[in-house]
Amino acid sequence: MNFDLSEEQQALQASVRKFAQNELPEVARQIEETNQPPSIELRKRYAELGYLGINISEEYGGSGGSHLDAVVVLEELAKVSIAVAFPVFESCFGPSLAIAHFANEKLKSWLLPEICSGNLILAVSMSEPDAGSALTDLTTKGVIEEDFVILNGTKRWCSGAGHAEAYVVYCRMSDEKGAKGIGAVVVEKGATGFSFGKQENHMGFRGIASADMHFDNVKVPINNIVVPAGGFRKLMEAFDLERCGNTTMSLAVAQSAFDYVLNYTQERKQFGKSLVDFQAVQIQIAEMKLKLDAARLLLYRAVVNAENGLPSIADSSIAKCFANEITREVTGKAMQLMGGYGYSKEFPLEQKMRDAWGWGIAGGAIDIQKINITSALVGRRFNQR
Repeated sequence: MNFDLSEEQQALQASVRKFAQNELPEVARQIEETNQPPSIELRKRYAELGYLGINISEEYGGSGGSHLDAVVVLEELAKVSIAVAFPVFESCFGPSLAIAHFANEKLKSWLLPEICSGNLILAVSMSEPDAGSALTDLTTKGVIEEDFVILNGTKRWCSGAGHAEAYVVYCRMSDEKGAKGIGAVVVEKGATGFSFGKQENHMGFRGIASADMHFDNVKVPINNIVVPAGGFRKLMEAFDLERCGNTTMSLAVAQSAFDYVLNYTQERKQFGKSLVDFQAVQIQIAEMKLKLDAARLLLYRAVVNAENGLPSIADSSIAKCFANEITREVTGKAMQLMGGYGYSKEFPLEQKMRDAWGWGIAGGAIDIQKINITSALVGRRFNQR
């Protein structure tokens, strides 16, 4: 069992790292200050470099690479900023994978090449005001009338809302209760009756749009159905890969915080010697490194085991849960080691700590992942009602 990246993957990692560190810091700074998402010009640049849809088939405009290739690219970009990495996250781990695996040929041929070219961001819309962790309680309704689906309802906490050009919307498409009635359709921005609430202002995740989404008799073609009623399990299988993207973003935040503080502790002097020469600091550094390596191995296991399809709910939930938890811990330790400098906006640690907390909420809260893990162990789902 080889835990090293291949020579090709190491070369890919080095090239993405060079690009990210040379070209993205100023872009990331502007996004953090303005809270505006990455420009379409940046998306086009990613497309030129082959980063968008790197794990999507060449038939649909992707690079035909592996999920691990996508992890390598995403981590290097997200070390600079999760916001600048978000278009790659959406194209490699977001709802585009649900399209690639489950949608009809017309949807694949339309959406995937547009995503890989940078012309279109496809976001996923799942949660509602009264359906977050209890997702099967969603009430947004999609009624089929002749050759159209008529949507009515409200969605909440959609990353990309108002900025993305299209959305995979989870909705109730039959009268069956729970998961059996749920399917999903693609809705384009600008559709009549489709509107957005005010942009959210979060603790972190600056530059990642989020808003309520309102559907008032929105009419979409029947061919925009990704999966019909009863397809909820398929949707969540694709979402298991999105959890691996979430894991990668968490890991990147933690790794970049660690890299920064490791250098800082060697340069910063107190009591006449470098911080790293104090035994207490050495122990903190070692503990952070242990957890980073463990998180990376869990992530790699999930994506490598999924190379012929989608990851298991157990592998993806374990990886996400662990990375979400250690990211909060690593960024907290890094800030403490930097003292007042860590708490200052003139240095990157305070932003990384704010961003770290978001990933344990987005994509399924940490405690929900633990329920998923136990469910996989005993071989049955638990009824929370």
